[in-house]
Amino acid sequence: MASEAQTKTRIRVDAGQVLGRLPHNWTYIGYDEINYTYTPEGQELLGKFMALHDGAYYIRAHHLLCTGNCHGTYKWGSTNAYLENEKGNPIYDWTFVDLIFDTILKYNAKPFVELGFMPQHLADPAYYDTTKDNWTAQLYRTVGWACPPKDYQKWYDLIYHLVEHCAARYGIEEIKGWYWELWNEPDIFYWRGTPDEFNKLYDYTAAAVKAVCPEARVGGPSVTNPNPARKSLAFLDGFLKHCVHGTNDHSGKTGTALDFITSHVKGGGYGADPLHRKQKPPSVKQILRDTQTGYDIISQYPKLNQLECILSEIDPDGWAAGGAWDNTNLNFRNTEYYPSFVAASFDKVSRFAREKEWDLRLLSWAFMFVGERCFEGTRTFSTQGIDKAILNLYRMYAHMGDQEVLFESNTSKNPLDYTDPNGYCEGPDISGFAALSGSQRLAILIYNHHDDWDMAEPYEIDVTIENMPFRKQELNLHHYRIDQNHSNAYAEWVRQGQPMYPEPGQREAMKARDGLELLEPPRALPACDGALRLNFSLPVHGISLLVIEPVLS
Repeated sequence: MASEAQTKTRIRVDAGQVLGRLPHNWTYIGYDEINYTYTPEGQELLGKFMALHDGAYYIRAHHLLCTGNCHGTYKWGSTNAYLENEKGNPIYDWTFVDLIFDTILKYNAKPFVELGFMPQHLADPAYYDTTKDNWTAQLYRTVGWACPPKDYQKWYDLIYHLVEHCAARYGIEEIKGWYWELWNEPDIFYWRGTPDEFNKLYDYTAAAVKAVCPEARVGGPSVTNPNPARKSLAFLDGFLKHCVHGTNDHSGKTGTALDFITSHVKGGGYGADPLHRKQKPPSVKQILRDTQTGYDIISQYPKLNQLECILSEIDPDGWAAGGAWDNTNLNFRNTEYYPSFVAASFDKVSRFAREKEWDLRLLSWAFMFVGERCFEGTRTFSTQGIDKAILNLYRMYAHMGDQEVLFESNTSKNPLDYTDPNGYCEGPDISGFAALSGSQRLAILIYNHHDDWDMAEPYEIDVTIENMPFRKQELNLHHYRIDQNHSNAYAEWVRQGQPMYPEPGQREAMKARDGLELLEPPRALPACDGALRLNFSLPVHGISLLVIEPVLS
């Protein structure tokens, strides 16, 4: 690594070589606690995403159909959309469903409707017996929500009436643009039934959605990392095989409607550890490897391999609600490491998708937590209303145009070539991408990432830009930066003494540093013949965004 550290990174951007449309495939976020959507804190964060003006973000959340007090807590939520009276007849109540979807639409976003989990009164007593639950419904909150239904026709009716209600409230044309996804991670504890029972549930779900709106998009199965060492791979394969070749449990015919495919990829996992022992960092290699493995399974089905695929959770690690007080390793979510990892992993899987002409979308499972300590270390975009460095990556993304142009770096890495999960024998991966907004703007995003969260050395970057559409015009350069000292309120929190509940003055100091910041003042560049050369230093886990625009006369 020492010799590579002495090698200057040389990046070439050819603005005249358009690779195609740049899909802004990062405009998806999600979270467990669906009731946080309409809280003041939740609405504040949704407003920040709307302010990006990067199109409509899709919002996915767990617990839409769960039973409870309709109050969000860590890893839990409920709406009481479905209850039964003493005679066993359904009682539909869309009060909180409406509140959730109304709020999402209020902020120019769209629902990514996760149809789950099982309402208490609909759970199969073979898996969950309501008569044996305690006064806090602890058993339901432990296992009942993850059960198959006691009556698949009642589940069908629930989904039918939900979609019908949404069509009446928001319009058929609006809900055509939503996603309707069944469940979450059914290959692990989120589903207590068998794979066959899940496939049956999907048949009834898809039929109900399509009965209301044939053009609505329905899909799944949102399994965990597709990996030969996990049962997720067999679950995904079995689900796809059922959708193409299986007998539909609702119609009795062959096959089931499937408009998109979902799976999840995480770069690592960290459990509670009161001893706070140091662990290995998350792995971009694991993210890319498991994404490719999922693609390999999908590509075995010619009828499906052209479908849109959403990684409906793609993150450095699991356990969004865990924080640095649970496991000190999770503190990386507070720092510049988090956006560095996301920038690298999103770029690698997007490049793979482009090579395969695969329509791939990326959903970051992060939001915010009501009532947490400042910089708790949870997987969030903001903490106590203070924006974290990760949100500034999305502010960078919003500057990118829609015409991707050639970007080459001599220090770009393929994580699959690493001899270990984290590339410890390699130098950092310095790469990125570039895009034009017509002839109005060229944006170049450059990240310097290594999975090793202890690395921080600066690297010299030499950027050569060719064939810009701005010829014989004076130019303006805005150089934005995320690193330890820029666009990073966490560093200011540390300077303020790491207060769990900041005083007003401390909060103001952090808020002053929580936006996307410039590395240097905007500067004018002389007129050129479409070519430009820039030099600067970029530390490991730093991200630069270069925005070049002609001076308007």
